[in-house]
Order: sequence, then C-alpha cells, then structure tokens
Amino acid sequence: MEIVISSLDELDKGVQQLLQYLGDKRILAFRGEIGAGKTTFIQSFCHHFGVREQVTSPTFSLVNEYSYRDERGRIQYIYHMDLYRLKRMEEALDFGIEEYLYDDHYCLIEWPEIVEEILPEDTVWINLQIVNDSTRKMLIL
Repeated sequence: MEIVISSLDELDKGVQQLLQYLGDKRILAFRGEIGAGKTTFIQSFCHHFGVREQVTSPTFSLVNEYSYRDERGRIQYIYHMDLYRLKRMEEALDFGIEEYLYDDHYCLIEWPEIVEEILPEDTVWINLQIVNDSTRKMLIL
C-alpha cells in the first residue's frame, strides 16, 4: 500500500488510510531518513485518537507513553519509541522492549532496525520517503 501526503493538512487523512489497512495490527515500525516525517506522522496518529499530551520524539528517554480513551471510555495507550541511539539489541532488552511489543496497545517504533529480529511477525513496516519539501510517500509493507 502507498499513501502520499502532500501537506500537513493531509496527515489525518493519511492516518485514517493507515488505520483502515491495519485492522487488528498494533506494532508499527517506521523507517526513513532524518527529516522524512516519522515523528510528525506519529504526532498526527496520536492526535487522531485524542491524545492530549504533547507528542514529542523520545530520543533520550527511548519510550514515551501516551493515553487516550477508546469509544467505550476505557483508557488505552500508545507507546512511542525512538531507538536511534541504541547500539546493541541488549540495550532494548534492558529497558523492557518485549513488554511493549506483546501488549495489546499501539507501539510505534522509529529506527526499528536494531530490534527487527524480535519484532512480532505481524509488525507493519512503514517506509517514509521524502518526495520534496512538503510531500512524503509512505510505503506500507
């Protein structure tokens, strides 16, 4: 699947398209060069669900946890990881990545390559590509 986003105004539409594709899948692995829009898309994803906290890249904390209420009023979570700084798989295991991966909540991972071998089989891989200053192409695998 391919989603083209030509402006920030189209982000929510891109999130909706992605959600239709996902079904019950909850682990999303985002690849793309710096500046491709990984964090910006994740911000829109979180806002789509009504997350009220400020959504920022967890580059130094590794994981940010955001909460929202589902249609039944139950508290749900979105885990946002940025693994850019990790040098070894053991570092991810040390902070308990597996607990996040095998939870029922959304887990959005930037720079997932270092943990690829432990990601669940149904992980959705999203490659973000810069087309020009305002346009991004998302290839969903």
